[in-house]
Amino acid sequence: MQAGPLAEAIVTAFDSMSEQLQAAARYVLDQPREVALLSMREQARQAQVQPATMTRLAKHLGLSGYEDVRQLYADAMRSDVTGFVGRVGTQAKSQKLKGDHALAADMLGGVHAQIGSLSQPATLDNLVDAARRLSRARRIYCLGLRSSHSPAWHLHYVLSLAGKHAIMLDAPGGIGADTLGSAARDDVLVAVSVLPYTRQTVELTEYAQSCGLSVVAITDSPVAPLAQLAACTIVVPTESPSFLHTMSPAFVVGEILGALVAGHAGDTASAALASVDRQSAALNTHLKTRTKRP
Repeated sequence: MQAGPLAEAIVTAFDSMSEQLQAAARYVLDQPREVALLSMREQARQAQVQPATMTRLAKHLGLSGYEDVRQLYADAMRSDVTGFVGRVGTQAKSQKLKGDHALAADMLGGVHAQIGSLSQPATLDNLVDAARRLSRARRIYCLGLRSSHSPAWHLHYVLSLAGKHAIMLDAPGGIGADTLGSAARDDVLVAVSVLPYTRQTVELTEYAQSCGLSVVAITDSPVAPLAQLAACTIVVPTESPSFLHTMSPAFVVGEILGALVAGHAGDTASAALASVDRQSAALNTHLKTRTKRP
């Protein structure tokens, strides 16, 4: 149950909700297992709202009360298993039944469709908006932890190659966030996180926003915690037949942003890349391909 049975309805109705209803709705979106298992009062406590707010949320979604929400999620949970342990068991059973080739094909087919979905007009608009924000930024801070680290780091690498002042918030010893001490309002933070959201990523993003930084979020829902903090959000799909969510679409988004920003930089990017080429040649960084003799 990576997404609960009311996820689509909540996203559709989210903008029409009050601030308190939105807090309750985010809890239901982010914690589908807890919705099925915990009492309404405990869920309200964790969502930091009044119990009556949970009831109002249910009615806002067209249900008679919050018990109907819990029942829907409990029924969904009976036919699904949440958590990495449960999902790997489900994957193993399917893999044994269908075979390794089928699992590999299913994963490739899923990633192919997900990356294709990024070409929808709304997503393209958000990609272009994000690239413009990064191009105008004095400095770009990149943040991604756990499975989200790779797309964040690759974006940082590409931006650095193109001559942008990019800073990765992952220094050894846990001092990566210290570099935010010199951040200013003309800087941008790119934050990457998908369900289950990493607490430190959200907290650092909240801090960066409080310092006046503009936030570009790469996440899996328009009402995800990062999306609520961002000036621009790029939503990436993460569903996968594997036990672990896929980060391939997020990785592709990072590559696209890096390419767009390099294109905006023009001569500056050319000069930076020429310097990289000279240094690589001086240090003999890359193997030279040998031509085979006939």
